[in-house]
Amino acid sequence: MTLHVSNTLTGETEPFEPQDPENVSLYYCGLTVSDPPHLGHARSWVHVDVMHRWLEFLGYDVRHVENFTDVNEKIVARIGQDELGESENEVADTYIEQTIADMRALNLLRAEVYPRVSEHVPEIIELVETLIDGGYAYESNGSVYFDVTSFEEYGRLSNQDLEAIEAQGDPDEQSEKRHPADFALWKAGAVAPDAVREHAKGATWERPPGGQTWESPWGEGRPGWHIECSAMSMTHLGETLDVHVGGRDLVFPHHENEIAQSEAATGQRFARYWLHCELFQMGETKMSSSLGNFVTVEEAVEEWGTNVIRTFLTAGSYNSSQLYSDETIREAKERWGRLERAYEGAVDTIDSPRAHSKVEDRALRDSVAEARAAFVDAMNDDFNTREAQSALLEVASAINRHLADADNEMSDDGTASADGYDYRGLNRAVNTLEELGDVLGLSFGGEEPTGDVELAGEVVELVLEVRESEREAGNYERADELRDELSALGVEIQDTDDGATYRLP
Repeated sequence: MTLHVSNTLTGETEPFEPQDPENVSLYYCGLTVSDPPHLGHARSWVHVDVMHRWLEFLGYDVRHVENFTDVNEKIVARIGQDELGESENEVADTYIEQTIADMRALNLLRAEVYPRVSEHVPEIIELVETLIDGGYAYESNGSVYFDVTSFEEYGRLSNQDLEAIEAQGDPDEQSEKRHPADFALWKAGAVAPDAVREHAKGATWERPPGGQTWESPWGEGRPGWHIECSAMSMTHLGETLDVHVGGRDLVFPHHENEIAQSEAATGQRFARYWLHCELFQMGETKMSSSLGNFVTVEEAVEEWGTNVIRTFLTAGSYNSSQLYSDETIREAKERWGRLERAYEGAVDTIDSPRAHSKVEDRALRDSVAEARAAFVDAMNDDFNTREAQSALLEVASAINRHLADADNEMSDDGTASADGYDYRGLNRAVNTLEELGDVLGLSFGGEEPTGDVELAGEVVELVLEVRESEREAGNYERADELRDELSALGVEIQDTDDGATYRLP
């Protein structure tokens, strides 16, 4: 089955055919680095990462570019706050450092480059000059605007009627523009004080900062938001991209404007396939930095670990909405637990004398082959991670059935029966979980036990002994405190009739 993708530009699910049959160019609209990354960002990151991994699985060489927007009034509004930095560049660096750390914590493949707006101002100015020379843009009071009426296909991505589009920009911009829907390519001067205050989150200044400015043919100023992505993507990937990915909320005006300015400047199709990630819901609203209703990536990794987060985020496809709640996180923990336990059970068995070279469980082998085929079909069906994850769980179920059936045939003294365990079948299952799990960014097996881990186990056992002594003495509050302290370190405690058991993170 050929990979098919849902193309927002056409509204159709289409066979994927890159310009070069061996290479794919993929651009993702990255973060405006003005806040710590949250799970809403992580959802898009993980799905773009899965796209990258699957394209490589299919044999393509993937050129993946993801930008950092480090020039923005929201960043300017953070200057001087919480030791973030005393300039727009310093604040951006602080958040870029956090963003990269979060990307690594989520096991994301590295992009080919992470371009920054501040590095590409010369390319932005050159692109704006090309649009002016071509009659697609005009200067007004030191600012430059794109003339939407000059581009006949404006609105085709978002299915907007030009005359029905609401005015873009603040009141001062409106007075400078020929058409209400025209958008800024270059803005004269620094960031306006009112724009800084709008994003200040309670901070006050005697005189609000204005951010970086650059010299241009139209005077000192700053680049507009939309022109940045066009300049950065075309600088690193050429005039026509194979895949452009972004959030659904960016279809209009950001992506619509990217198409207009890019195609007006080059005369070439800007992107062949537009893929849009649906929003991440927290209650009745989307998870958003501006709304303050978010869980940071750092908090999530510390609380649940990378594999649980990626299991959670890939439980729904990139273009379906997803709800964050205690229940959906609990379900993800259970699914990852099923996968991990099955994998570990299979590895323990094939790495022991209990598995035999001449035992063949046809049901196990057929189930693994069918699950693999289902995984491939799911991923080729518009990167359907929900069904792909279900296929991995089928592999886990097949392993568990085989181990249970073989266990039932063990003799009373614990030795294997004449049938025993199917080494080749279990080994195929392990390899399948590792290979296909890697497509979803899941890591099976982890590191081999070390002396440090063994020591940690001994310390936990000692703490549990003290906890039990406190309980026997009736000091239940102190016993609960000890349990909570272990939980805060990631140690999972389970009280049973035979005493407490634990699992290290």
